[in-house]
Amino acid sequence: MKKISITLSFIIILFTACTKGYLDIKPDKSLVVPQTLKDFQALLDNTDVMNINMPSLQEISSDDYYIKDASYQSVTVAMYKNSYTWNKDIYAGSPDVSDWNYRYRQIFYANIVLEGLDKLGASEQADPQFAAEKGSALFYRAFSLFQVAQLFCKPYSSTASTDPGVPVRTESDINQVSARGTVAETYAQIITDIKSSINLLPPTVSVKTRPNQTAAFGLLARVYLAMGDYSGALTNADAGLKQYPTLLNYNNLSKTASFPFQRYNDEVIFHSTMLSTSMSNVSRLIIDTILYKTYKTNDLRLQLFFRVSSGVNTYKGSYSGASQFFNGITTDELYLTRAECYARQNNKDAALADLNTLLVKRWVSGTFTPYTAATADEALTFILQERRKELLYRGLRWSDLRRLNQDSKYAVILNRNLNGTTYTLMPNNARYVFPIPDLVIQLSGIEQNAR
Repeated sequence: MKKISITLSFIIILFTACTKGYLDIKPDKSLVVPQTLKDFQALLDNTDVMNINMPSLQEISSDDYYIKDASYQSVTVAMYKNSYTWNKDIYAGSPDVSDWNYRYRQIFYANIVLEGLDKLGASEQADPQFAAEKGSALFYRAFSLFQVAQLFCKPYSSTASTDPGVPVRTESDINQVSARGTVAETYAQIITDIKSSINLLPPTVSVKTRPNQTAAFGLLARVYLAMGDYSGALTNADAGLKQYPTLLNYNNLSKTASFPFQRYNDEVIFHSTMLSTSMSNVSRLIIDTILYKTYKTNDLRLQLFFRVSSGVNTYKGSYSGASQFFNGITTDELYLTRAECYARQNNKDAALADLNTLLVKRWVSGTFTPYTAATADEALTFILQERRKELLYRGLRWSDLRRLNQDSKYAVILNRNLNGTTYTLMPNNARYVFPIPDLVIQLSGIEQNAR
């Protein structure tokens, strides 16, 4: 019951803060004072804050799907419609930007836990639970800050030391003034938090809504990949897979099930789902036609990922086990990350070995022909194609586009056709960075992103 009272109190005050522009009008944390390891674990186990409602605007803006004109017109939230067409004005005056608010709410929770843990006595700090909770809080703070960075600041590049980052909150002090550092400083904090968490988290956990050491390796691999640090991504993907290499055999799954993948299935290392929106309703999203045709007849993903109705292909393959899009940490992502990094290091054979290890479990038994390649570059092309096909609707495509666009060989021009009008997003366009919510700008005076 104590867990419930703490949770509800925080939800109430934080939702109030969100409607006023979080980071500048913040909750009064004195309303609830968690004091024990049990209290802090209760905050970390609040899955409504820590494991759901992850950003969705990047998925709405990605190129993996399209929606029909009539479906677009039926969407009532201007922010989602504007994100779909990459408009300059995304929010249309709306003060409530969940992709910003919810993530800084999670960061607030993490900071409350970290500060509270530091105040505990020596006997409590010697408890193994103390290390697990501190590691979890650091993981969650990094997980949220990284997602904010994928939307609200430029991709990591050679100008990271001067490009504006996002506010980095390492204290729960409601009077702390919001400020933007640089992209480099933002990522430095993310990496510091994850590295610290690795030394604190347990190797296994009882539930997949809690992070373990493997999840931290997986998150760090994801961060380094987004930065284009392929050596760092390789090291951490490899560390994660050495701890937990399990893959599902898709031959054992029901192709006729409404949602073929169980929540917390064996490939899931850490469970997290994106915010469900009126735009991301699975019945509206039609898989990109060209992408759909890349799945071959004996590729089981064709039937496990998609449902076909009246000639329209929609998505059913979320690892959430339901309609919510999954964006947690999984082994298939780690195999693809390690494969890509091997290819970029000119280790063609190791790259293809990882790719084929994954894909043989995705095809009808006995039908898969392993990939071969004459060069590491050719292997990399195959890996990037399969990465897109495997990690569909995971919230990763936008981040991949942002980094791949920096190399002209892999840059992509995005197009939408809607109501007779073609919308285009060129590689490295300023609209790959979402504007900071208007109310945050008004209340804090921090620099707005150029679009």
